[in-house]
Amino acid sequence: MLELPRDTRIYLAGHTGLVGSAIHRKLRAEGFTNVLTRTHAQLDLTDQAATRAFFEQEKPEAVILAAARVGGILANATHPADFLTDNLAIALNTITAAHHTGVRKLLNLGSSCIYPREAPQPIPETALLTGPLETTNRAYAVAKIAAIELCDSYRKQHGHDYISAMPTNLYGEGDNYDLHTSHVLAALIRKIHEAKEAGAPTVTIWGTGDVRREFLHSDDLADAALFLLENVSQPGPINVGTGKDITINELARLIAQVIGFTGEFVHDTSKPDGTPRKLLDVSRLRDLGWQAKIGLREGIERGYRSYLAERGS
Repeated sequence: MLELPRDTRIYLAGHTGLVGSAIHRKLRAEGFTNVLTRTHAQLDLTDQAATRAFFEQEKPEAVILAAARVGGILANATHPADFLTDNLAIALNTITAAHHTGVRKLLNLGSSCIYPREAPQPIPETALLTGPLETTNRAYAVAKIAAIELCDSYRKQHGHDYISAMPTNLYGEGDNYDLHTSHVLAALIRKIHEAKEAGAPTVTIWGTGDVRREFLHSDDLADAALFLLENVSQPGPINVGTGKDITINELARLIAQVIGFTGEFVHDTSKPDGTPRKLLDVSRLRDLGWQAKIGLREGIERGYRSYLAERGS
């Protein structure tokens, strides 16, 4: 166990995103006083020289790598080269700079899309690299797999305490509601709210709506991230989720209840469903002593309030 003094110099990469902002709130709430952050404009992690210079100047003792190029099915399918090159560069530059400047602990955050499309359900960590990936986000997944391997290789060759956590589908305060780049839960909140506002009788759901997904609130992930940083040291991916899933149709109905939309849902089956089911086996992390606390309805209510506040501002 690594007890982090509250004045530890922690570099939080990606602090403005959904994940990073939640972790930033968590660190401040827990009394950490020396959290280093840089916006993308201040530090482009795809720039190797700039990344190395930052690490050499600031000398962080711990790193949380939450920076990534992210998006939903449409964004991943439309820009695979960008998702592959940017995420490979971010991981390579950040993790190698950490190695060269003596970072003691690094937490690499990935995604459950690293697992094969036809992985057993719930998906155990041992399913990694056992089958073909989902084609709609394969480029992103390959980059995230490479980051896990890089952390494990530095652990094996140099004894570094670098670990990798793989969260399930995320949502929460500060989510991305752009319909071209958002993930499904945020997209549904926006579409259902706008339908209610306009008095529209229907909302269109991509695909059949029958695929199953697991959703983790970003504040739960932030809690897990600090737990992992202080308590866990092991190679390979560590799943972070709730252990419960729901169909997209059920999710849409739940969001409609929260928002107060009483219309109907129609399906655009010309659009892809993605992986049929993606539920993580979270028994390893549960056995280590952590589990999610925020229920899906409560999380959606909090997310919707955040969305309304964002629109209002």
